[in-house]
Amino acid sequence: MVKFEYKTFQFGEALTQEQKDYFRKYGVIQFKNFINADTIKTFIDELNKIEKKWLDEGIEKINGIPLKFGKDPQGNKMIQRMCFTNKYSPVLGEFLKDPRLQLLVELLAPYDGRISEDEKDGLVFNHYVNSPNSKFTQMGWHTDSPRDLFLGQKILPMLNVGIHLDTCPTSNGGLRVLPGTQNQSVFKLLFGKKQFVDHNPDAREVGFEIDAGDLTVHDGRLWHRVEVSPNMGEKSRRRVMYVPIITGKFMPKNENSKTPFYHRFAKVVQK
Repeated sequence: MVKFEYKTFQFGEALTQEQKDYFRKYGVIQFKNFINADTIKTFIDELNKIEKKWLDEGIEKINGIPLKFGKDPQGNKMIQRMCFTNKYSPVLGEFLKDPRLQLLVELLAPYDGRISEDEKDGLVFNHYVNSPNSKFTQMGWHTDSPRDLFLGQKILPMLNVGIHLDTCPTSNGGLRVLPGTQNQSVFKLLFGKKQFVDHNPDAREVGFEIDAGDLTVHDGRLWHRVEVSPNMGEKSRRRVMYVPIITGKFMPKNENSKTPFYHRFAKVVQK
């Protein structure tokens, strides 16, 4: 595995060669101040509206993808993973058209990539909170590639673009990656660790000092996990929106889409 040099970057009118080389080497990159405090508040307000509507209506799946439910620190029911939120908010739908997001497609070169508005799980919102009744506090080591196999496709590169709505230093848990593992063999990509089940820290892993408004990008073939917060309640709260940038055959989903087979394992890996 490559020796990691932690750096952060700022978005400009185009991706620089340094940024492309950094991502190619490590499979991950962090951009500071991608959105401001007002935009963060707007996004959180929109997500809260969607959550309330879905809870009031008893919605359990969107386009065949199950929602993940838990309890907030006050014991109220909450949705801890929401998908296709861009389809239920004009504000979030418009955000996916941000030209800066389109620039990130270049990180998939020489493959032709696209922002996943109607495919995979659309714009995902993950809401981690550490409380006695929370169902979503961490996520075990995994790569995003096995999903392609379950869908009958060959493994293709993809990007997971995270827009962070809360400040999260490494001391509060959060994203951990094994830099450079996007270039591993297919065998190691699939079996290098026990997918989702293994939560053990790795001596080679790195975390990130994330401020609210930052953006991270990681290659889907990279081994990554989400570390549980050592804090409880409000101090543990971490809200992240994920934009998938994908390649391959166009495979849109709609209200009639079947639940993918791999979601049957959700209760096994959910923590």
